[in-house]
Amino acid sequence: MSTATRRRSAGFGLGLVMMAMVAVLVGLGVWQLQRGTEKHALIAGLTERLAADPVTLPEPADWATFSPARDEFRRVSFSAIYQEPDAMVYSSGSGVRSDVGLGTWAFLPARLSNGSTIVVNTGFVQNTMQDRGQQDRAVKPLVTGQPLAMTGYLRFPEKAGALTPSSSHDKRLWFSRDIGAMAQALGWGNVAPFYIDLEKPVPASGVPKPGPLDVHLKDDHIQYAITWFGLAAAVLFTFGFWWRSQRRAT
Repeated sequence: MSTATRRRSAGFGLGLVMMAMVAVLVGLGVWQLQRGTEKHALIAGLTERLAADPVTLPEPADWATFSPARDEFRRVSFSAIYQEPDAMVYSSGSGVRSDVGLGTWAFLPARLSNGSTIVVNTGFVQNTMQDRGQQDRAVKPLVTGQPLAMTGYLRFPEKAGALTPSSSHDKRLWFSRDIGAMAQALGWGNVAPFYIDLEKPVPASGVPKPGPLDVHLKDDHIQYAITWFGLAAAVLFTFGFWWRSQRRAT
């Protein structure tokens, strides 16, 4: 086989590899654009739900039909009586609350007038040392035995991941919003399959600190798409430069 023939064969093989790389990179860029479109639709939908007027919390018979895709962040209003004991969830921050940072969230069971129990995230407690005494002082004034009119957002629980620290039942401390595990460990009984992120009322002391939610989802898909398309262009340019140099050599 002549040198020219070997070069053409090598160039053809390299060209196939380069075309496959370009196809993959362009595909990744298109995928990021599609994800960006989906993310924009998600943000628009969540923003609409967060801004909507609250509706009366549906009856328990309808709770099984709730789904995160359709009902997450819907504003609801209801009246309930806080129960004990509480649980606290330690977190480094919030993707829907820009006014909070490292600390804990105070979760309490609350009994509705129909006898059902829902879990309420009553708000943020700045408690970086995970101090159970501080948490007790924050939630004790909430448990009055009297019904309280509340407005909040429907949220759905999360399970602990493989890297999530283990909960401490002695401190009533969790690191994920696993209300099922809390209910079982703390004797809350059967609770609704969702919990409420409380918007109002705000306690007289301001602690725990409830508040309105806002969407802060990362939206870097355009930048990622540009990166993938740029890499595809770089591969094409590199191959073109190599191919031209090989032709000159012949």
